[in-house]
Amino acid sequence: LDEAIAPDARVVEIGCGTGQMTLFLAGRERIVIGADLTRASLRLGAAAARRFGIDDVLFVETDLSRPGLRSGAFDVVYCSGVLHHTPTRLPTHVRQLVARASGGRWLPRDPVLADRSGEAERQEAWRRDQYCHPEEHSHTLGEVRGWLVDNGIEYVRSYPSSLLDRDGEDDALFTPQPDYWPTEALLAQVAWIARIGGEGGLFVVVGRRTGPSHHQYDGAQNHANL
Repeated sequence: LDEAIAPDARVVEIGCGTGQMTLFLAGRERIVIGADLTRASLRLGAAAARRFGIDDVLFVETDLSRPGLRSGAFDVVYCSGVLHHTPTRLPTHVRQLVARASGGRWLPRDPVLADRSGEAERQEAWRRDQYCHPEEHSHTLGEVRGWLVDNGIEYVRSYPSSLLDRDGEDDALFTPQPDYWPTEALLAQVAWIARIGGEGGLFVVVGRRTGPSHHQYDGAQNHANL
């Protein structure tokens, strides 16, 4: 991700939490904003920025459903681990993002919990993050791709690849996938179970909004990573 984004791009992370990715992407000449609804998390992110001497980053408290961010202001919109926790109107949330570029469960056999058995604080943080959130939904690649299409956003690619032979998986992040065939994508997602199931099944979708952009990403496009 860092290599794919221009060194002076304008970047916003929606749902930044405590800002690890926001801080990672900061530097060089980029303008990076971390946006989140939770003020306590933003304070931790801002404190980390001060501690590490990172000046070119800004943390903003805002709601995904009504983001206080100027439309079309960013070259890249990054949003990870957020949309499947929103209670309603997911396509609307996608529209809000691109315009700016079930109860807890306890699973005693969780391999990550077992791996952190000697680290009580990290084990508790994982348990709360994975099982104590108030809302979570599962979505397919086809469903997410449909949200993009419905909002006038071009589907670029997914990670892992939706191609069975993984053609182009090592290409640059914003390079369009050679093809998309729904049946092949469905079969590829079945294969993802073994590949990413142990990490919660999180996959990444890259979309592209046609229009003016600060940078030339395959024809002056704004990108959203969901």
